[in-house]
Amino acid sequence: MKRYTIGIDYGTESGRAVLVDLENGAEVAEHVTPYAHGVIDQCLPDSRRSLEPEWALQHPGDYLDVLRLSVPKVVEIADISASQVIGIGIDFTACTMLPIDKHGDPLCFDPQLAGRPHSWVKLWKHHAAQDEADEINRIAEERKEVFLARYGGKYSSEWMVSKIWQIFNEDPDMFEKADAFLEATDWVVAQLTGTIVRNSCTAGYKAMWHKRDGYPDDSFFAALDPGLAQLTTTKLRGDILAPGQRAGGLTAEMAETLGLKPGTAVAVGNVDAHVAVPAAGVVTPGKMVMVMGTSICHLVLAKEEREVEGMCGVVEDGIVPGYFGYEAGQSAVGDIFAWLMKHGIPADLKQEAEQAGKPLHSLLEEKAAAYRPGETGLLALDWWNGNRSTLVDANLTGLILGYTLQTKAEELYRTLLEATAFGTKKIIDAFRDSGVEVNVLYACGGLPQKNELLMQIYADVTNLEIKVAASKQTPALGAAMYASVAAGDEAGGYETIFAAAEKMAHTKARSFKPNHENVRLYQALYEEYSKLHDYFGRGENDVMKTLKQLRSRAKGGAVHA
Repeated sequence: MKRYTIGIDYGTESGRAVLVDLENGAEVAEHVTPYAHGVIDQCLPDSRRSLEPEWALQHPGDYLDVLRLSVPKVVEIADISASQVIGIGIDFTACTMLPIDKHGDPLCFDPQLAGRPHSWVKLWKHHAAQDEADEINRIAEERKEVFLARYGGKYSSEWMVSKIWQIFNEDPDMFEKADAFLEATDWVVAQLTGTIVRNSCTAGYKAMWHKRDGYPDDSFFAALDPGLAQLTTTKLRGDILAPGQRAGGLTAEMAETLGLKPGTAVAVGNVDAHVAVPAAGVVTPGKMVMVMGTSICHLVLAKEEREVEGMCGVVEDGIVPGYFGYEAGQSAVGDIFAWLMKHGIPADLKQEAEQAGKPLHSLLEEKAAAYRPGETGLLALDWWNGNRSTLVDANLTGLILGYTLQTKAEELYRTLLEATAFGTKKIIDAFRDSGVEVNVLYACGGLPQKNELLMQIYADVTNLEIKVAASKQTPALGAAMYASVAAGDEAGGYETIFAAAEKMAHTKARSFKPNHENVRLYQALYEEYSKLHDYFGRGENDVMKTLKQLRSRAKGGAVHA
């Protein structure tokens, strides 16, 4: 009898369940559940309470809808029995966190608290805790805290402690009401198993935890504020388990809801980008996996722990057991292209696409491909949603140079593709400068599957071959692979993630190789990009931050709590 696991990938706008054949990694069935509330960044649900700029919240009920709707659907589509499903694994955007009460319920589920923004889930791209992140970095640097180097010298506004401290500062009553703060991935796992466990991936990459050292000493948190002194032993308490471990078994109630068997193995939660690494077939050093979608996460394995400027973290066993897993990233990539599609395309180009019967992005790609590197006369900084690596500054913003009255939409499009590639090269350079090998790139996610021009530009800018994962749902496949490890070989799964990757992970036959003439031309452009990168990003000209401050003043400020 065939055995299957289910991987559930929680993204920014929707959740996707994929049923995977353990024999060969085939994705037998999939189902997407869009989040009914989407990204909450204007006002709270059922409320006129407006939110400030940089806020990004979500509704935890949407996560439960994914379980309730998508899991039974993939079993139905595949027409298999529940007994054939031996495990469930989930992955999540991170850091996506929420406060819970002593019963494990999100505080926003309480009608008395739902009108207060800090009771809700803070999505990964919630950047309103930048002030707190700046103070964390200042104090940690003054105290010479060893954890700071593991985050490339800067702790991000996107991560757990910054977001917790923002709640403490802006709504101290909500902080007190919270029995704990959880990653959303851990909360969903708890809904499946009835038991709260934390995963070492998000604890390590987002919450200052280290496999050997644990959390920073209480004195560090007391230096932030005396009220935070006991944070790690109270509101961040709990067992921390590694990827691939079994978090528990499916409860009888949840099994009935999902149409599966009680006791079905549930893997420890994980991060969407990190589970994509073994799903792309990467389980050894020297290979960078780019998980490309609305943003990019860059993941690398190495045998040693090193300090890399602006990395998002280095965690022992954080991606694959036995290696140090490094993470870096770009906060906006696909989001930038989507912005252009929404706000920067003239009516005549849209009409041309309609008349040709082509999707607009396909027409743009076709037109943009006709240009040689440098031919547009444009250059951009890719900071539409801040800079995650290597500058780690959410207050930076985008820039385009070289506009003329002759500039066309397809030229802007190509320029933005190139800008994101330059951002990736900047990250690769930082790794190499610190002695972490990057010799080949692997790409997965939505963008590599549908944009060949983008992949060729990345190959030319980085001067590296790019292999593309065969799976269209790489994070979900990775979550399903870890579910097979949590179930174990005695149940029909695998003993290790290495064994699972050997059978279940594949790349496409075609790869993208650098065009040497383009490499030469892009090197000249990259030198100019680097000058702009340092001028606007390293403090010589803070005009981007000044403009943000002026915008805030012009809007008259906003209520935090």
